[in-house]
Amino acid sequence: MQRLEDLQHITEQMRDCLGVDHLVYHWIGAQGAQYGCGTYTPDWLARYVAQGYLRVDPVIQGCFQRFHPVDWKALDWSSKAARAFLKDALRHGLGNQGFTVPIRGPNGQFALFTVNHGCEDALWSSFIAQWRAELILAAHGINAKALELMPGPASQAPVALSPRELDAMRLLASGLSRAQVAAELNISEHTVRVYIEGARFKLGALNTTHAVARAMSCGLIAL
Repeated sequence: MQRLEDLQHITEQMRDCLGVDHLVYHWIGAQGAQYGCGTYTPDWLARYVAQGYLRVDPVIQGCFQRFHPVDWKALDWSSKAARAFLKDALRHGLGNQGFTVPIRGPNGQFALFTVNHGCEDALWSSFIAQWRAELILAAHGINAKALELMPGPASQAPVALSPRELDAMRLLASGLSRAQVAAELNISEHTVRVYIEGARFKLGALNTTHAVARAMSCGLIAL
């Protein structure tokens, strides 16, 4: 692949190979730059922008707070706006099932890789169980290619975290609480807080979630 346009062909080929309704990759840069490729219809994409669905889309909102892949059923669809959004999406050809891999890249890049399909829950669960690992690899592979073809600002200077700071960041990224991290590392919660605050300071992060995101975007930890 030598052009961004080639990624569009890749998403179409992957959709056909997997036998799903849609496959989409969406990049959002720290400075607001965006790039997308995939198989959603032009009508739905236009509708999404016109209705300002970015503000209410549970996939965007939910995955921005996560560091691991998520089935759409695990997201919060309880609000009136979210339910109306889903109803409109289904009318425009989207399936009722989805699996999204959130990706953090260098310099604040955030991307989503999504597989979408219409089917019953049992069939979808079986599909994800079979293809989960491959979908995660594909997500990061496409993102790496996008970074290569559309490079952002020069990488920041590397940050050095201690082994224990890295352990704490990695476990937090996997979804564990501070108490669970303490138990996993066999240390006190106070000591965990010390490691987290040390990592946060070195990474120039505003809070713990930001620190985990920065650690991932710098390539210091990976799931």
